[in-house]
Amino acid sequence: MPFITQFPVRFRHCDPAGIVFFPRYFEMINDVVEDWFARELDLPFDLLIRENGAPTAQINATFTAPSHHGDVLTFCLTPTRLGRSSLDYELTAHCGEELRLRASATLVHIRRMGRSEPWPDPVRARIAAQLVPST
Repeated sequence: MPFITQFPVRFRHCDPAGIVFFPRYFEMINDVVEDWFARELDLPFDLLIRENGAPTAQINATFTAPSHHGDVLTFCLTPTRLGRSSLDYELTAHCGEELRLRASATLVHIRRMGRSEPWPDPVRARIAAQLVPST
């Protein structure tokens, strides 16, 4: 089952033309990931970063239509592959029925000093329960 959340497009996300400035989408993606960790994996980032981390190692995004100040975007995050210390996910953002963003990324669970480390067993089990293989 995918993780679904919504965010309004705020003034801070927009360029002078009133549309989302593309780097702000990456901030929104990170917000979705952070919320997913807290709500679904029971590992809020404030706890995760005390000892470890889960930085993005790779990301690919396609912007399919502009989003405007005041739009409400529905984000859908689906984990698609679970490795020893890595995790792939796909993410979409829609406004109503219109697709605005499609992204895929890889996170890597690391020790505080940067070496990869296996996902903790309880986190691994929660991710595995949500896994939907990529098509």
